[in-house]
Amino acid sequence: MVKKLFKVFGGATDSIHEAAYLLGFFALLSQFLGLFRDRLLAHYFGAGAMLDVYYASFRIPDLIFATVASLVSASVIIPFLQEKMNEGEGKAKQFIDEMWSAFFVLIMAVSVIAFFAMPMLVKLLFSTMPLGSQLNVIALSRILLLSPIFLGLSNFLSSIVQSHKRFALYALSPVLYNVAIILGLIVLFPIFGIEGVVVGVVLGSILHALIQIPFARSVLLFPDLIFPIVWSRLKSVAVISLPRTLTLAFVNIVLIILVSLASRMAEGSISIFTFAYNLQSVPMTIIGVSYSMAAFPTLSKLFVSGDKKEFVRHVSVALRHIIFLSLPIMALFIIVRAQIVRTIFGTGAFSWSDTRLTAACFALFSISAVAQSANLLFVRAYYASGKTKIPLIISGVSSLLTVVASYSVYKLFFAWPYLKDIITIVFKVSDVPGTEILALPIGFTIGSLIGLILFVIYFDRHYKGFILSIKETFFQSAVASILLGISAYFVLGGSSYVLETKTLAGIFSQGFVAGMVGLIVWFITLKLLGNKEIDEMVKSIKGKVWKVAVVAPEKEEI
Repeated sequence: MVKKLFKVFGGATDSIHEAAYLLGFFALLSQFLGLFRDRLLAHYFGAGAMLDVYYASFRIPDLIFATVASLVSASVIIPFLQEKMNEGEGKAKQFIDEMWSAFFVLIMAVSVIAFFAMPMLVKLLFSTMPLGSQLNVIALSRILLLSPIFLGLSNFLSSIVQSHKRFALYALSPVLYNVAIILGLIVLFPIFGIEGVVVGVVLGSILHALIQIPFARSVLLFPDLIFPIVWSRLKSVAVISLPRTLTLAFVNIVLIILVSLASRMAEGSISIFTFAYNLQSVPMTIIGVSYSMAAFPTLSKLFVSGDKKEFVRHVSVALRHIIFLSLPIMALFIIVRAQIVRTIFGTGAFSWSDTRLTAACFALFSISAVAQSANLLFVRAYYASGKTKIPLIISGVSSLLTVVASYSVYKLFFAWPYLKDIITIVFKVSDVPGTEILALPIGFTIGSLIGLILFVIYFDRHYKGFILSIKETFFQSAVASILLGISAYFVLGGSSYVLETKTLAGIFSQGFVAGMVGLIVWFITLKLLGNKEIDEMVKSIKGKVWKVAVVAPEKEEI
């Protein structure tokens, strides 16, 4: 049993499905820890001014991470690293050292500039916050500037780990990250206050990197700082990475703008928005990130070898599984949204009004679940094929439309009150103050869906017949998910007469029973429709749990 566990954690994973489910398992564990972290935050602070400050403090450091650390992300480094490894270990080590040295100089320079510019940046983004809150955001943001440095190192090391297909090792990083934040809340917060929580975040970023260092050393690819840096040799990487960096940065730029808009709304709006966004990110992280990450090394290899037919087939398989898994989750989240939010966040200072408003935002975000996961896959598929302009343009258009749609809906809520009334009645929050926050997840969903439509259209133009390859799965999953939603809705309504809905156990039981009935209906429907993704999923899980293949460590392939 011990040997089997060692192989699972330390061995290579060659199958896309097995890698995706392995990554998905650890992503699920990490997300559970993340939700427990958010539950603690909700318990201590509720959706109020202090938690608004805490979440606002992440925005600038996160943008630095997205714009600078993404220069050395796995999607950028892996193809170059594979090429250098084919030329010999010496070339690979030289490439790693030069890339790390250049990144270190850049991230340190940007972090120092941000440290001194923080008062100006905070005033620009959160000008409507009280002065005391702005000062707190400045102080916390400065501490959090350490995170992009360590997360950047982790990002860099993950390229080495993933290129050797050690997905389980890489997947442990976010688990340790969330454990450290939870310890910061439990241990440091009572002593140091909110600053203790932020210190826990920094410690988490350190652990995020530390877990990957031993393997990088074992394959003699742990980066060393070397000077002087020969910048000309890094030009080819920069040409490829800059468009990718901008693509990855768009998400964080959008979040900064949306959080800035939320700061102009009712107190606690930033917290409501962030709670709902984090909660809806669970399926995207488990499904979208897992599949896109697991598929990337194989897609890169297939495209480089010229096997475009197999390349398209792998993208189609990954997308079909994303659709197959995301659609039922979307339906389930919309129906049992209040039960999910109340079970996770309903404690301490988190009120019933906070629950209802967060649940409405959560449901609106969930509509874009398929789009968010699929967009990640398309971005990595284009990266694997060496095309960076298309995801850059589509992500840019999608991000711009997200901001425009969010701001427009926000304004329309005041210009056309009937629009706001309809939405608040549908999501049962018409009597809750602060419902203007719903404009942000609506705009986010609009932008994500338009991005998906553009990706599908352009990918089908480049690879004819792609849409037809996913048509059957989409139809089957849509039908099954609709029936899931209908059955869960009626069970939810009926269970309120049987189960106690004023206690945590009762609310959880109500959502659990409705969800399980819905999933059973979904499963039976897919079986009757002859859906093959069900069989593939069961086969992959059984293969990983009961039989772990022995992979020779001497020669790894991407």
